[in-house]
Amino acid sequence: MWPIVLLVFTFHGINCEPETVRDNFDYFSYGNEDNLLKNLDLHLPKDEIVLRPQDVKDWPQQSLNVGQITGVSINSLGQPVIFHRAERVWDESTFNESNAYQNLDKGPINEDTILVLDPQTGSVLHSWGAFAFYMPHGLTVDHHDNVWVTDVAKHQVFKYTPNNHKYPTLTIGEAFTAGYPYRHRVLLCMPTSVAVATTGEIFVADGYCNNQILKFNAAGTLLFAIPSFSDTLTLNLPHSITLLEHLDIVCVADRENMRIVCPKAGLKSYIKMLEPATIIEDPTLGRVFAIASHGDMIYAVNGPTSQNIAVRGFTVNAVYGNILDTWEPLTGFTNPHALAVTRNGSHLYVTEIGPNKIWKFELSDVYDKK
Repeated sequence: MWPIVLLVFTFHGINCEPETVRDNFDYFSYGNEDNLLKNLDLHLPKDEIVLRPQDVKDWPQQSLNVGQITGVSINSLGQPVIFHRAERVWDESTFNESNAYQNLDKGPINEDTILVLDPQTGSVLHSWGAFAFYMPHGLTVDHHDNVWVTDVAKHQVFKYTPNNHKYPTLTIGEAFTAGYPYRHRVLLCMPTSVAVATTGEIFVADGYCNNQILKFNAAGTLLFAIPSFSDTLTLNLPHSITLLEHLDIVCVADRENMRIVCPKAGLKSYIKMLEPATIIEDPTLGRVFAIASHGDMIYAVNGPTSQNIAVRGFTVNAVYGNILDTWEPLTGFTNPHALAVTRNGSHLYVTEIGPNKIWKFELSDVYDKK
């Protein structure tokens, strides 16, 4: 059996940009061709079938009284589960230069932060998560309906089983202690996202400070980190991750590098982890905030990047690494932060952190092949 190697990285003096809602200002420039990028026409092969997300009108039927919706996932009943911040907002004063949370005096959020929605109406079916979290970020529902969440203020990942939403059955990281994994003491620093394999193996995007993906076994024992010390791959704020198990890859929204990166996940073979990652780059991508997958397809949303780069969704072929389509609701996105696709691939949900809302899309074969 191949040996398991624990790889640890240390970064000093990293300041994390606050996750505030911001305008689509001229963050940077690609040059004189910028105006062409916003309306770039992407052509597909004539035999390529692409399901385009079409926003569902008047959904939810009633407005949700929520804060910034930072996470969304789908349970086995097809119900969207969202994670929101209530009145909390991440601004310049939320963390200090050592990444320590500065608002402990406010205590945990005193209202339910996790809502299960009716997929037909968008109404709240039930909710939980009050007095548990300080700064919600990512949420994932795994194949057994366990709910995994990340709290960037606490620097922790929590697993909740379907029949126990009061106490987590697994916790990764130490409360309010930002740090780095080292031997048997696993510290995280603002973890953003979780993906769980059908085998139970856990992938954590760690995150705003450590810029790496950590893989754990089902019991929470650290196995290895991506990238390895010998890898030429570097990440700059892995903000969201998704597993494509049949391809044995874990794809990463490498936000500040403005790309999607798909290294081998090591679910089937550790040897193949030496293969280079698939890197999906395009001048229209901008800052990739979230990704989800179904089959060979990756669905992604970007966020405000430049006046010349549209905030929108992307459909990407994970095998070939090419953008197949772009999409957005009729009225457009403003600050999308998370997305999820149903297990049968029929619908997709996108959440925003300003305005604080959730979109429902139906995936339809509407591509014009003329």
